[in-house]
Amino acid sequence: MFYNTLIMIFTDTHTHLNSEQFDEDRNEMIQRAIKAGVKRLFIPSVDSNYTQSMFDVAEAFPENVHLMMGVHPTHIKDNYKEELAIAREWLETGKFVAVGEIGIDLYWDDTYVNQQKEAFKTQIQWAKELELPINIHCRNAFKEVFEVLEEEKSDKLFGIFHCFTGTLEDAKKAIGYNLKLGIGGVATFKNGKIDQFLAEIPLEHIVLETDAPYLAPTPFRGKRNESVYVVNVAEKLATIYNKSLDEIAAITTQNSLDIFGV
Repeated sequence: MFYNTLIMIFTDTHTHLNSEQFDEDRNEMIQRAIKAGVKRLFIPSVDSNYTQSMFDVAEAFPENVHLMMGVHPTHIKDNYKEELAIAREWLETGKFVAVGEIGIDLYWDDTYVNQQKEAFKTQIQWAKELELPINIHCRNAFKEVFEVLEEEKSDKLFGIFHCFTGTLEDAKKAIGYNLKLGIGGVATFKNGKIDQFLAEIPLEHIVLETDAPYLAPTPFRGKRNESVYVVNVAEKLATIYNKSLDEIAAITTQNSLDIFGV
């Protein structure tokens, strides 16, 4: 068994450690997380402009940081085929543990909705071919995301529904596609709503995340998020599931191992 019950190991399955918001204190911020037991950190890709910064963080913390590769839906623009080609080339190197973050985002703009769908579908197909998990970004687009997942469903489709904010019905549907639910700061918000039904979802389907530097949990809401705050999310889940903190850490870390293989 990977997990030593004497030492709590937390996993942040989605954290933008290479974000410009951490340029002033990145190493210190990551060290804070590691010291608190958040020893497993997974960075999603956005587009080719951020690839080198991902590598820099992974090189600085090789024992703790793992990388994903993909094109974020809000970065699907006129040049999206070029971005997809670059992402595919990187995936061929075998240096990445997942295809992500990928998906559909209609919150800011729906101009490129068709291109987003095409890119999402294409990257899911890559993941199945390469036997990698996917990491899904979905904002104001549950209908569209589920339509693509239905088209691409297979035994080879698996991964994480990042920053899950849907309904109980959405949660069950996502799990039906062999996806874990990425639970972060929203679970601690008074108006987050997902805390009202999470207990109905078995813990085997849950992984922890922060989406740092975004969506800091209570009591840090509105401030810069950090990976160390995944512990606050775990504390909320301990209350929701009536489990000890070390049980939450152990189960969710094992779930992340099952997904990423590392």
